[in-house]
Formats: sequence, structure tokens, C-alpha cells
Amino acid sequence: MGEFNNRISAQRDALRIVNGSELFVESLLSLTGKAIDRWSRNNKIDAHDPIVTLLKSMSGTLFFLANKSQEQVTEDYKVLSSKVAAQLSNLELEVASKKMQRTSR
Repeated sequence: MGEFNNRISAQRDALRIVNGSELFVESLLSLTGKAIDRWSRNNKIDAHDPIVTLLKSMSGTLFFLANKSQEQVTEDYKVLSSKVAAQLSNLELEVASKKMQRTSR
């Protein structure tokens, strides 16, 4: 159950970082590929923007972890969990950078 809660917490954190930034007209509703595509399109964000890239990477990592959670916790699972933490940190930095760019205009 702990792995499930960690994944849900990571998803909530990502949504909080993006939606709490007040940079975007439309909120990000989930970390599925389709939701990220829709969000970026409706907010006129390029598909290659670092925030979009990070969100999609995090989505893939969390999906992989969800499928691994049925197995015993392996070294790979621990590495990927650390990767999610790093992705969240990078997402925070990218959103903060975008905020700084917008306020300095």
C-alpha cells in the first residue's frame, strides 16, 4: 500500500506545482499522456517545452512503477522512485524559472 500512496502523492505534488503556479489558463487534471497533451495545447505550450517533457517523463515513470508494484520491491523500483523525486524537483525548478521569465518582461 505504501508504494501506491507514494505514487498518488507524487502525482498530486506534480499537479500542485503546475496548477499552483498560476501561470496557466487551464489546469492540468492528471498525468496521463492525453491530459498533458490537452493541457499543453489549450495553454499554447510547445510540445517540446521542458515542463511538458518533464510531465510526460514523470507520467511514464509512474506508469512503470504502477505495473511493478505487484512485484517485490526491487533495486529498479527504488531507482525509479528516486527518479520521480528528481523529476518533481526539476519540475519545480522549471515552473519557477517560467514564472521568473514572465515577471521580468
